[in-house]
Amino acid sequence: MKLNELRDNEGATKKPMRVGRGTGSGKGKTSGRGVKGQKARTGVSIQGFEGGQMPLYRRLPKRGFNNPSAKDFSVINLSQLQTALDNGKLDSAATVDAAALKKAGLISKIGDGVRLLAQGELTTKVALEIAGASEKAQQAVEAAGGSLTTLVKQKEKGQRKPEKREGEKKMDRKAKKKASA
Repeated sequence: MKLNELRDNEGATKKPMRVGRGTGSGKGKTSGRGVKGQKARTGVSIQGFEGGQMPLYRRLPKRGFNNPSAKDFSVINLSQLQTALDNGKLDSAATVDAAALKKAGLISKIGDGVRLLAQGELTTKVALEIAGASEKAQQAVEAAGGSLTTLVKQKEKGQRKPEKREGEKKMDRKAKKKASA
């Protein structure tokens, strides 16, 4: 067999219907599009149009929100970390960071960093350098004799915008104009 002899099996392909080629073909004149009107024309796109009735996608309520500034953290649990240490995928003597976790196959992508969660137990002393950790996970690492350094500065609970300085008042336009003159 040669490349120029390759072809489909008999009946495997079907030639497309040729429309608008005379009434004898069965698809002549209007080419199967019915008679006149918007749908008989080319370039018509009326998906979702319900004859002037409010369309379904507008009748349903809006829901949800996509936060453009949301961080994309990879998540790892204490149990996964302990298993990797036991199997020798991670070295407990060296500092464990996001790159080491990716190399060990615990995370697929680093993204904005790695967060440690407290599911499972940690018995090995290990030094971690990651984006963040839950309070319980932090306590578990310290209880095992290890250390945890967080790279992303987290907001304190109840932290708000800085208060106005004493004696500082809000000035209206007229007062600002007078002060500058």
